[in-house]
Amino acid sequence: MRKLTLALTITATTILSACARDVALLAPLAQRPSTAIGAAPTEADAVAISQIIQQRHWPYLTLLNPRFVTGDSTSPDFMTLAPSGYTQAADNAIWTGHYLAAEATRYAVTGSADALANATKALHGVTALIDVTQSDVLARFLIPRSSPYANAILAEEASEGIYESSYQKQAYAWLGGTSRDQYSGVFFGLGVAYDMLPNGRLRGEIRRDVDRLLANLVANAWSVKMPDGSYSTTFVQRPDQQLSFLQVGRRVDPNRWTATYQAFRAANAASVQAPIQTECQDPYGSYYKFNLDHINLYNLIRLEEPGAFRTLYLQAFAVLRGCTGSHQNAHFNMIERGLLGADPARDAETVNLLSLWLLRPRRDYYVDNTGKYPACGQYACAPIPVNDRYTTDFLWQRNPFQLAGGGAGTIETPGVDYILPYWMARYFGVITQ
Repeated sequence: MRKLTLALTITATTILSACARDVALLAPLAQRPSTAIGAAPTEADAVAISQIIQQRHWPYLTLLNPRFVTGDSTSPDFMTLAPSGYTQAADNAIWTGHYLAAEATRYAVTGSADALANATKALHGVTALIDVTQSDVLARFLIPRSSPYANAILAEEASEGIYESSYQKQAYAWLGGTSRDQYSGVFFGLGVAYDMLPNGRLRGEIRRDVDRLLANLVANAWSVKMPDGSYSTTFVQRPDQQLSFLQVGRRVDPNRWTATYQAFRAANAASVQAPIQTECQDPYGSYYKFNLDHINLYNLIRLEEPGAFRTLYLQAFAVLRGCTGSHQNAHFNMIERGLLGADPARDAETVNLLSLWLLRPRRDYYVDNTGKYPACGQYACAPIPVNDRYTTDFLWQRNPFQLAGGGAGTIETPGVDYILPYWMARYFGVITQ
């Protein structure tokens, strides 16, 4: 099976400034533009998606995906909610965190009252995911027991562990089994939002959320301890993720976390590259790992001062982009844009990828591209164009070489995979409208 790699040139001798150092560590990547062309992405598209999220994906306190009765668009029941109502609750935390980052960035770009309201709602949702556990551990999902959808949603995700609690004087249930990706999404959102939302009250809430999550992780030796005493996951073998979380802590509460971060950095910065290098040995399996790598390195690098440690982090990022830079991924491209600055070919590709996203259905219809694109073993030889990839919760965390996937067209995806890279593109000047 052919592995996709790109040559990266790391040239220490060209380092003349912090900016020059960044460029030297990651040379411009050769991009292969998609053949299809969609309508130019606009603010109207992004705002419309945010409105749909608020109308159909926010039944309670956090982001959730509705399940409809049928995927047949000609049926009168096409937009009628099925009795189960909502689905995919186990990834509630990570996508609420991504949505928080998107709407906070939108607010920084536009000053929109709607963006501020949406970001505030998402932040309060993250806080609720911490409050409901009554232990400062992060829940995957929470729902009021009075909800007619509660039993069906919880039964679908029962393997994660269902816990009962009281929140805001109401009976709530929440999902445990919290994984590293849920924490990564939340810390990503909190870190971005802190710098995009100038409101002191909201920044105070972000600070408290970060403090509570970090203190709980540190107290439990970087493992996630559930109320029954079991551990759902550990960050022990991921110094990159630990450092990213501590970096966010240093940013929002320097008096409390600077010394801890600096000590951990001195001991572990040189190890940041190792797990990413291991993951890059398989560019296909568990592809979501690359989303986690990008969002964690984003906060870790952008908040790091120039110097030897930042150079180490950028070397890890160079390895990551060496195995994903040709994957036609608008989200990953914008992470790189935020860290390394403009690149005309990459930025033009990003605009086109977002245009192609708009050609896709919002429902999770099954797609099979077998025979349509050349295959190398069980995967396509090159990334499948965005408009032909199957619809899923967050496109950019899915293997772009996967030939087939999807469901019955009954689940509506939220579109955070459009609005997050779109607003980042606006913030960094890649898109101007």
